[in-house]
Amino acid sequence: MSVVMVATMVLCFALSISVAVSIGLASILGIQVTNANMLISVKEMFNAINKFPLAAIPFFILAGNLMETGGISRRLVEFAKSIVGGVQGGLPMTCVLTCMIFAAVSGSSVATTFAIGAILIPALIKHGYPTSYAAALQATSAELGVIIPPSIPMILYGVSAEVSIGELFIAGFGPGILISLALMFFVWIYCKWKGWGKTDGEGRMPFGRALWQAGWALLMPVIILGGIYGGIFTPTEASAVAVFYALIVGVVIYREIKLADLYVILRKSVLSSAVIMFIIANAGLFAFLITRAGVPDAIGHWLQEVLKSPAMFLLGVNAALFVIGMFIETSAAIIVLAPILAPVAVHFGIDPVHFGLIMVVNLALGMITPPFGVNLFAACTVARISLDRIVKHLVPFVLVILGCLMVITYVPWVSLALRDLVYAK
Repeated sequence: MSVVMVATMVLCFALSISVAVSIGLASILGIQVTNANMLISVKEMFNAINKFPLAAIPFFILAGNLMETGGISRRLVEFAKSIVGGVQGGLPMTCVLTCMIFAAVSGSSVATTFAIGAILIPALIKHGYPTSYAAALQATSAELGVIIPPSIPMILYGVSAEVSIGELFIAGFGPGILISLALMFFVWIYCKWKGWGKTDGEGRMPFGRALWQAGWALLMPVIILGGIYGGIFTPTEASAVAVFYALIVGVVIYREIKLADLYVILRKSVLSSAVIMFIIANAGLFAFLITRAGVPDAIGHWLQEVLKSPAMFLLGVNAALFVIGMFIETSAAIIVLAPILAPVAVHFGIDPVHFGLIMVVNLALGMITPPFGVNLFAACTVARISLDRIVKHLVPFVLVILGCLMVITYVPWVSLALRDLVYAK
């Protein structure tokens, strides 16, 4: 049964059938092969989405769309530019820094791509950067949207592997900051080598003025994350607070969201949420069937036989996840693989929170690797170019993040130091 399901899913991917439908068709075929009752599909699909933490997903998506329309993202760009925009290559560095700040509320890399890319891709092109470079940079920087907490994939991992979402969030700061600093250093060196960005400081606001204008926007992640770690509200409740805050700031304070805008914002958020929930439902059914068939146990025993040490296990998992991330959407991959791999990681003595960060960072790479990188499609849509033009400038960014991934993998302190400090008994 498992072979039939996997073969069907891969075939559907090859035929460019959507991820959710591919997983669903493979699951239904698996049920038919085993002559099981089709009511299993309804029950397990419902069980997959009938989890309170998943309520955070549509709220964080809505908060990101409200921030984009309400002028919050534009003010964050001006603030980031006031910090790093004065050096050669400052505009690409602004892109990375803005995405890091924006990610601290949106939780979604695609939302970050559209919200920040709509402002910075045209600005980069205006300052003489190649369109393909601007799109590649934006797609890569937006990856921070799923690494810097709050993060939708972290919520999914926490639910699937039964790990504390609060611990995952606090552990995400180390890897997120590491990747942000590495990307900023790389683009600074690269722009100096290419001779780009000598006029990046033009139109840059003084730091004080930019900070004043972005004050309400910068207060948002402080309230959301401070509330979570202060025990005031749960990560799920924080998502609703983020929506309320973004709405108040956009409508009452900045006054950039009109009544007519709300329908467009809500419609876009509902469509994005429905797609993710449909993937989760189908992936939940798929995970149930392969678990019932004993695949997780078989994989666990095989990994323990072949990969004798934790270091070899992590290397093998990273290689496998990198390839899987190219073809399977991040949310679906986490839901299917986390229940399989997390127990094996624990057997090797690897902290499940640390392993969760490894999974999230690695699969986030899938968002910027062809052929199914969703960030690439989003960035290409904003830049109005074809996917093939972006690949050349994308390769160095992928190598930088791979280097950071190796540090995150083999230096657990990067992920766990802050977690251990906050959750010290």
